[in-house]
Amino acid sequence: MPIIVLDPTVAPSAPAATLAPALASLAGKRVGLLDNGKVNVARFLDHLEDVLRTEHAVADVLRRRKPNMSAPAPDAVLAELAACDAVVSAVGD
Repeated sequence: MPIIVLDPTVAPSAPAATLAPALASLAGKRVGLLDNGKVNVARFLDHLEDVLRTEHAVADVLRRRKPNMSAPAPDAVLAELAACDAVVSAVGD
């Protein structure tokens, strides 16, 4: 009796994600900061916002916080962040 080998894997249904093109500079850009709600994230983002404003001359910083640290950000929050030139999603503990 021949041996039959079955492959249980499924071909990926979505194309692989690619990185966004790098920004030449943050000067004059709008940067989004997403807080996942865990301990110390707000403190880190406070510092990051200060660095972005003082050392990188960003035009604006949009800060948002996820209402639930273990769930994805709501669509409305993601839509606001999508309008930014760059986004930092911070995780803390």
